[in-house]
Amino acid sequence: MAMASPANGTVCPAPMKATSNGAFQDENPLDYALPLLIVQICLVVAFTRILALILKPIRQPRVIAEIIGGILLGPSALGRNQKYMDTIFPKKSMTVLDTLANIGLLFFLFLVGLELDVRTLRRTGHKSLGIAVAGITLPFVLGIGTSFVLRSTISEGVSQAPFLVFMGVALSITAFPVLARILAELKLLTTDVGRIAMSAAAVNDVAAWILLALAIALSGDNTSPVVSLWVLLTGAAFVAFAVLVLRPVLAAMARRSPEGEPVKELYICITLSMVLAASFATDTIGIHALFGAFVVGVVVPKDGPFPGVLIEKLEDLVSGLFLPLYFVSSGLKTNVATIRGATSWGLLVLVIFTACFGKILGTFSVSMIFKVPFREALALGFLMNTKGLVELIVLNIGKDRKVLNDQTFAICVLMALFTTFITTPIVMAVYKPARKGAPYKHRSIRRKEADTELRMLACFHSTRSIPTMINLIESSRGTRSKRGGRRLCVYAMHLMELSERSSAISMVHKARNNGLPFWNKKRDSNDQMVIAFEAYQQLSSVSVRPMTAISALNNIHEDICTSAHAKRAAIILLPFHKHQRLDGAMESFGRSFQEVNERVLRHAPCSVGILVDRGLGGTTHISASDVSYKVVVPFFGGPDDREALAYGMRMAEHPGIVLTLVRFVAPPGKSLRFGVRLVGITANRDKKLILDDDQFKDDDDKAEDEALLSEFTSQRSSGNVGAKEEHSMLYEERLVESKAEIVGVLKSMNKSNLFIAGRMPPTAPLIDITDCPELGPVGSFLASSEFSTTASIVVIHQYNSTADHHPLVVDEQEDNSCENEMSDTSVAAIV
Repeated sequence: MAMASPANGTVCPAPMKATSNGAFQDENPLDYALPLLIVQICLVVAFTRILALILKPIRQPRVIAEIIGGILLGPSALGRNQKYMDTIFPKKSMTVLDTLANIGLLFFLFLVGLELDVRTLRRTGHKSLGIAVAGITLPFVLGIGTSFVLRSTISEGVSQAPFLVFMGVALSITAFPVLARILAELKLLTTDVGRIAMSAAAVNDVAAWILLALAIALSGDNTSPVVSLWVLLTGAAFVAFAVLVLRPVLAAMARRSPEGEPVKELYICITLSMVLAASFATDTIGIHALFGAFVVGVVVPKDGPFPGVLIEKLEDLVSGLFLPLYFVSSGLKTNVATIRGATSWGLLVLVIFTACFGKILGTFSVSMIFKVPFREALALGFLMNTKGLVELIVLNIGKDRKVLNDQTFAICVLMALFTTFITTPIVMAVYKPARKGAPYKHRSIRRKEADTELRMLACFHSTRSIPTMINLIESSRGTRSKRGGRRLCVYAMHLMELSERSSAISMVHKARNNGLPFWNKKRDSNDQMVIAFEAYQQLSSVSVRPMTAISALNNIHEDICTSAHAKRAAIILLPFHKHQRLDGAMESFGRSFQEVNERVLRHAPCSVGILVDRGLGGTTHISASDVSYKVVVPFFGGPDDREALAYGMRMAEHPGIVLTLVRFVAPPGKSLRFGVRLVGITANRDKKLILDDDQFKDDDDKAEDEALLSEFTSQRSSGNVGAKEEHSMLYEERLVESKAEIVGVLKSMNKSNLFIAGRMPPTAPLIDITDCPELGPVGSFLASSEFSTTASIVVIHQYNSTADHHPLVVDEQEDNSCENEMSDTSVAAIV
């Protein structure tokens, strides 16, 4: 039923009913609110996710895809088809869509407030504060200047004061969540540039909300300055109420939610209701409902599990489903076609130039005053020029309050899109942190100075592999202790995937605050993985340093390799990308984890070991006195086998280890390849045909093999393993005439606890088909279910400085190690 307006005679559409009776009742579901809303949500989510995938190779944040998706679904592109607009986004559905989008926005800004720790603002240094102030002031002033030009051309008749403030705010905002995402993607969070940018953006974020409150107060229908003053004073009183009343209530609930116990559903319900009530209060005051949600998020105590549970409950639903609706709601108001004619396009260029010039010049100038190097200062300027969701909020509020008309709104949306889009490629071009490090000597386990400290970088994805990793570390520590020799120092690195979730950025931000390179000793950390390693350190003489790497899986290998170089590691231990099921079969975690291992093999600055976990020592850490393992090293020759044997010899020093060295020998005149044309697979899966045996094992190589075997015999017979008997280091030599005999020998030992094998020995592949070429011809067989379901495997690849590898960290001379002080900490989120 339509209603006629007596004032102007226009016909308003009747409100939509919620649900239909179904297509079989001759009713179109798209004429009803709920089914139409479902279609809209599915379309928006699918469309923006596809755009995000398309833009991912050029490392654009998801907000770019959502802004573009909103514009394309609106009247600028698909919306030019009137039938499409009347069917999918009819005007009568806009109230429901906008309401749901704003509900999602309320809770998203509550999450943004949860991420913002006010305590970090108090610790903001003079440098970051000065850069933040300059990054706000100059673009704000230029925005006011631009507003005069716009008012004289395309925005005639709008109220002057609100328009000036809205344009100033629109040009001076830095999007804190979007900036954090870009810094994480570019691995700049832990550099000086990243630290300054994050601190300055946090100050900018708070200033932007204050300025926006001022703009909203000035843009009411009642233009009396007394009313605007009352709005501001009442808004300030609400903030005080939130700090003095709401915060103690939230803190009490947080205290009653101890670690390890579920947070009561009542507390979650009270908090979310508090968000809605605060939003109602600020809307009643006249400074928009979003402020109430944001303020409640800010006053929630940041310590303990309470904020983490709130984020976990909300973020997937809000960020994944509801927030894209806000971008579409904004896109439906954006009609690029309104920008026509030389004047309009000239104004678009002017607004973009003013926004970029003010932000970049203000930030760059003050950075140079604080003696930030030129490239870092320029990168800071472009990073602080990042716009995003808060920009769209400002613009939408301005349009709803009739401060911005359609043309000005479209120009400002395109400005926000352009400035954010150019950030990543320009920062990548301008600022490339030079990964340079001081050279170090011990890059492998085998070394001339046997009593020097062994440094190991042990990586893990989940708690599943921690017991085996700790038991392997315990077995590796050796027993020589003369003047502190043979010490073992382990850097335990938790590998975490950087997801699109806001909690990932919150986690990165907290990690960054704890300082490089270790977890803060005074932290309130409840990471069970870290606790496991710290408990082991208390019970052993091994020095364990927990670390965390947070990156996308396609480049987390950079964090691993640069950390290994920074910590002067001799070996990187990686978890195999498969785990063993209860039935004994190997199940993959995914191709992405396998690719991480392959990239580390390609770029590692030291030796690499891949651990195939079959429960070494069971599911718990075994104390030193209870260690009792049988370790087997199959030896064919070559550098990788020598490294594996060197590792085994170190293990043999442990009183609970029995090491068996099995040397495979071919009959005279034959080789261990048994007529097979050997193909050496490099770390990056390049296949190189080995024409004859001497290429793989020349005279020098054979001499090194014999030298190490001689050293093994000497250690075995000299009693250099403490009070252990000679039988704790066993030697067997097997004459084999086919690979079937090799397989038979290895299977006869499959009841051993651990096998240590070289990655590329000079022998024929022991298994015909494998999906794990990174393990080599022997390791891929040992890792198969056909071989064993109880023996864990470590496949060793020896570092070779003359090989065809691609280092991520370039060695520099010691006297130049401080020249790039800002650039040397370019690991992403390493704590």
